[in-house]
Amino acid sequence: MIVTTASLYKLAYGKYAIGAYNINNLEQTMGLFRGCLDSQAPFIIQLSKGARNYTNKRMLEAIIRTADEIFPDAVYAVHLDHGDEATCYDCIDSGFYSSVMIDASHESFEENIAITKRVVDRAHARGISVEAELGQLGGVEEDIKVDEGHASLTNPTEAVEFVHQTGCDALAAAIGTSHGAYKFKGQQSLHFDVIRHIQEKIPGTPIVMHGSSSVPVEEVRRINEAGGKLDPSARGVDENEYLPAAKLGVTKINIDTDGRLVWTRVHREFFRDKPADFDFRPPGKIFMDAYAAFIAHKNTKLGSAGQLPAVREALSGAAKA
Repeated sequence: MIVTTASLYKLAYGKYAIGAYNINNLEQTMGLFRGCLDSQAPFIIQLSKGARNYTNKRMLEAIIRTADEIFPDAVYAVHLDHGDEATCYDCIDSGFYSSVMIDASHESFEENIAITKRVVDRAHARGISVEAELGQLGGVEEDIKVDEGHASLTNPTEAVEFVHQTGCDALAAAIGTSHGAYKFKGQQSLHFDVIRHIQEKIPGTPIVMHGSSSVPVEEVRRINEAGGKLDPSARGVDENEYLPAAKLGVTKINIDTDGRLVWTRVHREFFRDKPADFDFRPPGKIFMDAYAAFIAHKNTKLGSAGQLPAVREALSGAAKA
């Protein structure tokens, strides 16, 4: 059941975080739905600009609609991740999305506000929520590339003005994370002081954490043993920091890279061990099982596991009222 992103935010704020997972194909979709039902968690499906262009935006939307019929007990929202202004308008006008993200963080503060405000006005007229970004994460994710020297943490004082002037519903904040598989060298922690100050300045506004994959050492090791060449020293976000961040208002946590690592590990190992095989369905089935287990694990760390019955009851009560 597709629901509004705002309704999930309202139920989760200050208690747990909603996992926001990027998908690109049917195997990821099946694994995501199964993993969230196995762990009894609400979730957010994210479609990036790159994912929408991978085949055709209507293909992914059709896959999601079919999954909705196969898994009628699932409760989730559909979100545009890292959209530019034109893509946001296309998603808003489609009537399929629960929310959109306008990423104008590379612009000046004033221009970021102006662009975000235009998207907010158009989205709110259709009952759609808007996530906007303030501050810049380093790293690479699809067409998003920010040199670490230009990355900057979100200024809590600017966050107040930004949210007030734009009317955005959620704020993607730069709080110490980074996009992509090459995140950190050694140990890196979230800037909880920044998170706390942002929450104090804009209480009740959901904070969104991008670049939140953990880049598991074991996944990287197995990929490299199967022929990969990932940096073994790369580190991501400590999963044990998800829930403490959620208690401070981080309500949506984006996870993409880790899922790609699972896909890469499964397929590299399969074809390494069975070099004469050429049928892509057997590794696809293995991946769906592995991805479902991965999703269930992440939801446990986010605190969203086991929340589905309460979410369904709350949404049902709101609908009756």
